Amino acid sequence: MFGPQRNPENRIAEYRSNLVGIKHLHRLRTQSEMPMRPIPNQPINLHVTTSGGIAYDSVHCWMNVDGKETMFELAPEASVWNTPEWRYVRHWSGQIPPQPNGTTLRYRIGGRVVGSDRWIFADNQARVLSEATEFAISVDDYDMPTWARDAVIYHIFLDRFYPGDGVPWKKPTNLSGFFGGTLRGAIQKLDYIQSLGCNAIWLSPLFASPSHHGYDATDYYTVEPRFGTDSDLKELIEKAHQRDMRIILDFVANHWSNQHPTFQAAQSEKDSEYRAWYTWQRWPDEYTSFFGVKGMPQLNLKHKPVINHLLRCVQHWLRNGVDGYRLDYAPGPPHTFWADFRQACKSVNPDAFLFGEVVSHSEVIASYIPHFDGCLDFLLAEALRRTFVLETSTLLEFEAFLEAHEAYFPKNFSLPAFLDNHDMTRILYLAGEDKAKVRLAALVLFTLSAPPVIYNGTEVGISQRNPLGRFEEARLPMLWGNEADKNLLAYFQRLGVLRKEFPVLTSGKRKVVHLNVQNGTYAYLRTSETDSVLIALNTSRYSQTIDVPIASFQTSARDLLNGNRITVSEGSVSISLPAQSGAFVA
Repeated sequence: MFGPQRNPENRIAEYRSNLVGIKHLHRLRTQSEMPMRPIPNQPINLHVTTSGGIAYDSVHCWMNVDGKETMFELAPEASVWNTPEWRYVRHWSGQIPPQPNGTTLRYRIGGRVVGSDRWIFADNQARVLSEATEFAISVDDYDMPTWARDAVIYHIFLDRFYPGDGVPWKKPTNLSGFFGGTLRGAIQKLDYIQSLGCNAIWLSPLFASPSHHGYDATDYYTVEPRFGTDSDLKELIEKAHQRDMRIILDFVANHWSNQHPTFQAAQSEKDSEYRAWYTWQRWPDEYTSFFGVKGMPQLNLKHKPVINHLLRCVQHWLRNGVDGYRLDYAPGPPHTFWADFRQACKSVNPDAFLFGEVVSHSEVIASYIPHFDGCLDFLLAEALRRTFVLETSTLLEFEAFLEAHEAYFPKNFSLPAFLDNHDMTRILYLAGEDKAKVRLAALVLFTLSAPPVIYNGTEVGISQRNPLGRFEEARLPMLWGNEADKNLLAYFQRLGVLRKEFPVLTSGKRKVVHLNVQNGTYAYLRTSETDSVLIALNTSRYSQTIDVPIASFQTSARDLLNGNRITVSEGSVSISLPAQSGAFVA
């Protein structure tokens, strides 16, 4: 899931790298050192560290707002011993002065070497200001959309979802071929999606593209003809809105296809205006691309014309009714681009939901708080899979992670959560085809505060055949009719109904009321001023009755998920749980 970061040696190397030299790493902190989103007319706290074999006597921030440049000095703070480096790390802090609503500011940070007039700049350690890493912040009062707080998101991988009524699947010779899913098919399955309690649909990339996955577009203004037409997309948006459902597009800002007309021109014409849209090592054949995939050239997002092109594209679809964007490979583009992206989107639709794909740890995710409404929660996905599916983590370890994870991020930053996706091993395959494990993980997913995401097929028992062909194997065609596991589907549908029926799940507090590692039992309470729900799980292979100490609970309580026996007495709730099952008590 985390690529090179799966290797502890790589994680240690990243940790050490982030503390050597002068580093800012986009760290904005509250006075209590928690990540923050900039607020109009309030100072913005910056955090910088210096370490290594160079001493600094001064750290400055050069700031640019609307072409006006100012500079201020950061103050030295504590020195902290860093054991892996066997040296001290010096901490510095400063405040960007209050900025009015709608400001996009850019800044660079540098330290002056002791006893000289030499400066070294964060984070790339440049020696001149013009070459320094440029940081950026969008200062605005756009809050996370209200509808996104209550979202249950259905993720459609278009080519593999549904071809349409009466239309058979195509039969490609391999899993990279086209299976024939369409927008018409998605329109015809809106009832089905809504039956899962989903009120938002995230569509895989649907713009013109030569591939089945669409992450290599050739035209961001045109729907890929295999999927349908621009009119089909507009019809899907309209019919979804009639049902109070939202449509989220998958948008790739980092790269597109080498068949894109601008790249074709840049590669074939030495004097093309589009050459500057890309980064060349040696024109015309050596250029920067997405993880070295030559079919996906990376865009030069420091070049204004390509930035403007992308921003016009996203505004175009927002004006045509799209409700938000899932932002692919968000760490690829620079933060300066995302600051402009946020303003461009929110100026058209303040209610647009912007969430990024940042497959990394919490400090990196937190650096996107000024730009996005949220980020997909890969850390929680890993914890759910390790605890309830692979069983390599205990319930106590899961709770230790979850408690800290929930406290780390600000409440106005969303972390849409999921069990699997189109780039990961299917959870049922990971579970050794044990659907009871999937049910337990899904129960936790749907009863935490974060918006749950269902990847199409998880709810009907789609697995995979080969762990090695990871991407394509995780994208097998959707199961319909008698092929679908109707019992598993009914379980997911019930979770969706309960999620909608009990708002306390999205806005209430969470408190652990029972945890027994030896017995494999776990229970937590979700409470608000007016409501309370008790979630209980038995992960063991035998039936158990657990007694949960609760001062007061509604005497009429029952298990609304599986119908297990519940007994409420003074100061306690007793729950009878079969092996590998859970209860939703209200």
